[in-house]
Amino acid sequence: MLQGNPFSTMVIVKQQCLSNNGSSLFINVSQIDNSSSVIVNKSVTGQASSTLRPDWEVSYELMYGPNVSCTTQQLELPRDLRFTDDTMISVVAYCCMFLMSLVGNIMVFTTLWGGRRSRVNMCILHLSVADLYVACVFLPLETTWHITVSWQAGDLACRICMLLRAFGFYLSSYITVVIAIDRYMSIVHPLVFHGSFKRCKFMLASAYVISFFFSLPQSIIFHVEYHPVYSWFSQCVTFNFFESDFHELAYDIFSCAAVYVTPLFIMVVMYTRIFVKLSHQQYKHEVRPMLSSRHLRRWKHNCLPIHTQLRCSRANYLYKAKLRTLKMTLCIVCVFILCWTPYFFMILYHWLAKDVAVQMDSKIKRVLFIFAVSSSCLDPLVYGKILLSSDAQPYSACGAF
Repeated sequence: MLQGNPFSTMVIVKQQCLSNNGSSLFINVSQIDNSSSVIVNKSVTGQASSTLRPDWEVSYELMYGPNVSCTTQQLELPRDLRFTDDTMISVVAYCCMFLMSLVGNIMVFTTLWGGRRSRVNMCILHLSVADLYVACVFLPLETTWHITVSWQAGDLACRICMLLRAFGFYLSSYITVVIAIDRYMSIVHPLVFHGSFKRCKFMLASAYVISFFFSLPQSIIFHVEYHPVYSWFSQCVTFNFFESDFHELAYDIFSCAAVYVTPLFIMVVMYTRIFVKLSHQQYKHEVRPMLSSRHLRRWKHNCLPIHTQLRCSRANYLYKAKLRTLKMTLCIVCVFILCWTPYFFMILYHWLAKDVAVQMDSKIKRVLFIFAVSSSCLDPLVYGKILLSSDAQPYSACGAF
């Protein structure tokens, strides 16, 4: 059992031999079972805690000769290498998010699996799959890693788990992009209906492939490294992989652009075009003959053929249905922006002022990252509200949307 486990019984012992001029001749930091009897020197007063001394101290002093003193001291492990109260808060937060995301997304998945066949439902179904992936892969992995503190699964598991860890975030981002593109095609180019389901399936498949492709570098960059002082402490890190800080910065920029900036840019462009289109349609609806509602109904009844009246009614109905689905997808995008933007602003601040950013409280970093991951919990709330409203006001006429 390693020290990283909160239930560990291990203590840290430092063995050191110094000459009279203060130079270190021997130093060793090791982990020893607390139940074993270890003679430890007092470091404050300089007086031994007992008249007895460890055998190694006597042996090394004889080996190095006179004017050399050897001591054994018990150390406290650095805060970032042990289980703390902050770590416990993160573990509790991840467990709560796991339960919320699992229950919410399973309910959405089972509802949509047997529901009406539409492109919107198909996209939301795959987004719930992406959120379930985050809940069932990322959250358990992150929780276990926080409990053990150190990485104890070996180098191969480190590489595979980091790939799987990143895949969920990429997949969620690019399925959200697919939803934005599908809404754009449905509202801005409504006449391009032929092959719309095939197009949507192709975009969803592309989202999975692109997400896996962008996640592959994680399996190359991450590896197991051992602490230079506490040699038994292993961690899954990117340390010592990049040749320079410039290479590391280049990869960080690529990751942020791939998982956040590019999807956000596409979504902003798509929804801007959608709002321009809807603004023109709304203007057409508002420019009508200046008649009272009773006279307008009488005018439609007397002056318009029945098939024209039905076509106008259906057009109004489809317009309202498009607005409902647009509100849902726009809420999904807002959740994405709301959850991930603070975290990426923190990364941007780290690039611009690295010396100052490293002094940032670790609690702030934890909260921002947890808030970013919470999008998998908030998405089902958006789905549920829209699904309930769609049951109250069905829009089967626009099932192709």
